[in-house]
Amino acid sequence: MSLTKSKFKFKVPNTYLLIFSLLVLIAALTWIIPGGEYERSIVNGREIVVQNSFKYIDNNPQGIFALFIAPLKGFEEAALIIGFVLIVGGAFNVLAKTDAINSLINKLAKAHKNSPLLRRMFIPILMLLFSLGGATFGMNEEIIPFVLILVPICLGLGYDSIIGVAIPLVGAHIGFASAFLNPFNVGIAQGIAEVPLFSGVGYRVISWAISTLVAILFLMYYVKKISKNPKVSPTYEEDLERIKNEKFEQVNNADSEFTLKHKIVLSTFVISLVLLVVGVVNLGWYIEEIAALFFIMGIVVGIIGGLKSDVLIKSFIDGAKDLVGTALIIALARATLVISRDGQIIDTILYGLSPFIQSSSPIFASQKMFVVQAVINFFVHSGSGQAALTMPIMAPLADLAGVSRQTAILAFQFGEYTNIIIPTSAVTMGALSMAKVPWDKWAKWVIPLQIILMLLGLLLLIPPNLIGW
Repeated sequence: MSLTKSKFKFKVPNTYLLIFSLLVLIAALTWIIPGGEYERSIVNGREIVVQNSFKYIDNNPQGIFALFIAPLKGFEEAALIIGFVLIVGGAFNVLAKTDAINSLINKLAKAHKNSPLLRRMFIPILMLLFSLGGATFGMNEEIIPFVLILVPICLGLGYDSIIGVAIPLVGAHIGFASAFLNPFNVGIAQGIAEVPLFSGVGYRVISWAISTLVAILFLMYYVKKISKNPKVSPTYEEDLERIKNEKFEQVNNADSEFTLKHKIVLSTFVISLVLLVVGVVNLGWYIEEIAALFFIMGIVVGIIGGLKSDVLIKSFIDGAKDLVGTALIIALARATLVISRDGQIIDTILYGLSPFIQSSSPIFASQKMFVVQAVINFFVHSGSGQAALTMPIMAPLADLAGVSRQTAILAFQFGEYTNIIIPTSAVTMGALSMAKVPWDKWAKWVIPLQIILMLLGLLLLIPPNLIGW
């Protein structure tokens, strides 16, 4: 009797099916997990949870009809982000149509090839800048324009799409999770926990520096691997096809000139980025203002680049049209929050996880807080939203466990390390979609970094408990 071996290879479903499967799972949980809610109150204009106010309420299971309504509600609740993505996509397609980006890639590729210093510092400098953005003004949605520009540049420099999306996405999220001046997580959490605003900045800067360094070293190690064997890249085949289809063969072409017109176009783009930072930091800009800025930029660079009006408009429409799939992914990701919220299970999950924090050791208690915050982050991945939901409960729990409230806030921050991988994050999934990087291949690449960051978070929570921070 002969035995025939069959090889079964598990294949992760595509991004749309993956997120919809999560929707089905969360909807199923609304039939199992009892409904519950905390009372809310408005303090200094912010809605926060009232301590010890949890109560079970009638369950609100989400059925088949609700399951298919959720994506539409996701569109409604994520309308600003979706509109922002479409406008940015249109503006960047106009920018690409001027040929300024290809000329820049060509110039960078030559400099990159001839300068060992540029090869060594390209990724660390950009990662540092994006991490600073996350650590100071809460850079998040703002990474989307940079994904569109960095992916082709990284392909032109001989890297891959993974690096092109990782520089802004991982950089900004690492900075956000280990922030020291971010008003959207540190500021709000400290206000709710009644801790002096932006106090404890010294240790937070140390945590940010270590976290950023770890992320940079991880990327540099990966770049070294793919430089020796490009096939190691999870997106190797996709990138080959992309380089062919998007005509990146122009890169390293000696006949491709970087003209004065290209320089003016790219200078306009850089000025737009400077205005973005100034607007966010000093003028309180959010998605609407940033989208308007890129709308204007698209028109201006199209005119400077010599595009005729019909070509400019068609380029903008084509760019937006290419991102309709990204818009759907963002809506589906937001729908996961809609389902869990409408099913009344978020507060119940938080209440159920709270006893897990109790420990005889403040160190273990703070580390458990970190793990709980990471779990909650899967459902509520807004820094300000999670602070408003969890800190009213975590702050008094920290007092009981002998953990300083400052340390409890740090544990809350570190919970957002998982933003680099969770498929329920609209920004993460949107950025991956715009970069044309499948979530399963991204997850394969980023899981080792995620594990390192989780271990790092556990370690960084030890010193504050020892020094009474």
